[in-house]
Amino acid sequence: MTSSGFRQRSAAAAALLVSATLLAGCDSGSLTRTFGMTRDAPDEFTVTTRAPLSMPPDYTLRPPRPGAPRPQEQSARRQAEETLVPQVALGGPQAAASPGDQVLLEQAGPPVSNDIRREVNRDASLDSGDPSFVDKLLFWRDQKTTTAVLVDPTKEAQRIRTNAALGDTQENGETPIIQPSRKGWLQSLFDW
Repeated sequence: MTSSGFRQRSAAAAALLVSATLLAGCDSGSLTRTFGMTRDAPDEFTVTTRAPLSMPPDYTLRPPRPGAPRPQEQSARRQAEETLVPQVALGGPQAAASPGDQVLLEQAGPPVSNDIRREVNRDASLDSGDPSFVDKLLFWRDQKTTTAVLVDPTKEAQRIRTNAALGDTQENGETPIIQPSRKGWLQSLFDW
């Protein structure tokens, strides 16, 4: 084999290697989209419904009010209610709660207070304090994101069953938690 044949083969192999590397670097999704080889189906979750047009009771057109909601469109809350409770959509009479519904509501417990979000946010803000000087210096180290307590599920279920057998509420008694193991001083140095 001559040196010119070797050079041609090595140049062809190098060109093939370079083109394969460049082609591998391309995003296949955008490349196939560029050449029109993909079909984009509509997203079924973004399709919205529009109320059908209807004739007004009188044939005079009323001028639209800027910023006013469209009268034929419903709010998302109303649509959700109609999906969950078809009687709302059909405009049927609101029947009294069935015995099963009443039992379910009784077992659900008392209604949650209206400012529950504020209470949860306040409790969460008490957990997160300002970072100390050393924490600011060790910026590369992962910050502890949570100081949440882990509940022992088997002991908690046993406590709830015991309270139910005694006729007590679920809030009575101490909630069993899983205590994290204490780290030694060397372990805490290399915990990153």
